[in-house]
Amino acid sequence: MRVLRDQVVRAGDRILLRTADRDWTRSEIDAASNRLARGLRGMGVDAGDRVLLMLENSDVYVIAWLALAKLGAIEVPVNTQYKGRLLAHLARTSGAETLIADPSMLDRFAALDDLAEVRRLVVNGSPADGVDLSNRLDVVAVADAYDTDDSELGTDPAYHDPVALMFTSGTTGPSKGVLVTHAHSYEYANSVRTALQLREDDVYYAPLPLFHIAGQWGVVYAALMSGGAAVVKTRFSVTEFWKDTRSFDASVSFLLGAMANFLHQQPTSEEDADNPLERMLVCPLIPELREFRRRFGVQVATAYGSTEANVPIYSGFEIADPSQCGRAREGWQVEIVDADDELLEPGEPGEIVVRPPEPWLTMRGYLGNGDATAEAYRNCWLHTGDMAYRDEDGNFYFVDRMSDAIRRRGENISSFEVEREVNAHPDVLESAAVGVPSDHSEEDVLVCVVAAAGASLQAPVLHSFLAENAPRFMVPRYIRVLDELPKTDTGKIKKAELREVGSAQAWDSETTAREEVTR
Repeated sequence: MRVLRDQVVRAGDRILLRTADRDWTRSEIDAASNRLARGLRGMGVDAGDRVLLMLENSDVYVIAWLALAKLGAIEVPVNTQYKGRLLAHLARTSGAETLIADPSMLDRFAALDDLAEVRRLVVNGSPADGVDLSNRLDVVAVADAYDTDDSELGTDPAYHDPVALMFTSGTTGPSKGVLVTHAHSYEYANSVRTALQLREDDVYYAPLPLFHIAGQWGVVYAALMSGGAAVVKTRFSVTEFWKDTRSFDASVSFLLGAMANFLHQQPTSEEDADNPLERMLVCPLIPELREFRRRFGVQVATAYGSTEANVPIYSGFEIADPSQCGRAREGWQVEIVDADDELLEPGEPGEIVVRPPEPWLTMRGYLGNGDATAEAYRNCWLHTGDMAYRDEDGNFYFVDRMSDAIRRRGENISSFEVEREVNAHPDVLESAAVGVPSDHSEEDVLVCVVAAAGASLQAPVLHSFLAENAPRFMVPRYIRVLDELPKTDTGKIKKAELREVGSAQAWDSETTAREEVTR
């Protein structure tokens, strides 16, 4: 990778990676990834080969990702929560012959009847620490996979060559493998670097999973580009977040909106603003944007992006309206269209479609699914599947996933907007709104909520709050109070599971109203 090579020449002794155990300079990461790349090539991994990575956040993950990129091999990150049919689908669809995994992940593969094309396992630790797969695969420890030669490999993948096969979250159906290029990953990292105004002296702490583009490219790659350091933490913790920022003296962070909401919902403290963070990217913004900035003493920007579309929209730190997601980046064409791909006027909601300023900056396509690729790229636009509208000044306002919009009694309802209203209640930690079959045709609104710590949330009280503060058509008929919402490991709510359960065991406002009339 040219970016790493250039950074080693310019600032090889600067810290690139910080973990709980040690710091890694750019030169050390470069040498380690060269050694692993040579070792993998000696095992038979070559350019164009797909390699599954099922690892927790660690320095080994970063070294493996870079080693594969140097080989010209294609990294296939695996969500660490995957198992069963989802894992089997990914292994089969990817066509990977090599797996690099933590010992704690091996029982998931052992449980599969068919390992598809996988025949080689590199274990991040001792093979004896995990389930024994030596009767099914050739097994070697990562420590034994490193070559002694840490010199450059002499390979130089082209910008349009594929670097990764990223599988979508599978929140609405089987995960699709998104084939992305070196240029795509570079531009994603560059967009985050620009949005956060990253500098050489920044310490970038963002506990996002490395199997996701935001963690891998938006954090580590962006830090590499800027000359700064990235902190790799295993996972996000509400109770540890601010302690970690102080411990690492972090100046920058990147959080999903749900993470920011969790932090905001914690009891206030006189020490809230006593932290080193200066800048933060939050996607999407939370309604309490102004209060969040003031409470934690941090500048906040936002962006809109996806695995398929890269990051075509972002804001500056001056953004004041939490319902906005920014403006189109320079050179990117971003439009809002109707179902026939006709351009819509400002204020009219429709699908976000994108054209990049240069080739290869959006996905190459869905692996093995030509029909889905053709549908996504129809009429020379990349269709995102996301609904938004734009105002006269060019500001974009995210509405919903097209698949999550709710149709109720002639009204198109944004689940995203319903959730904003629900989350404004002080006793709500987070929520998810979905459409469920209605007795009256179309759909009714079901809201699933998780109470804030120490709160005793009652469905009738929440319903009254929404009736007072939200448009009538947004007020849910059904409310379910849950201990937690089902999520992917990237923090996305599995709304398909909530729809499947439906209104069963939910509080029903119409039933309550009928009972009150009867009494």
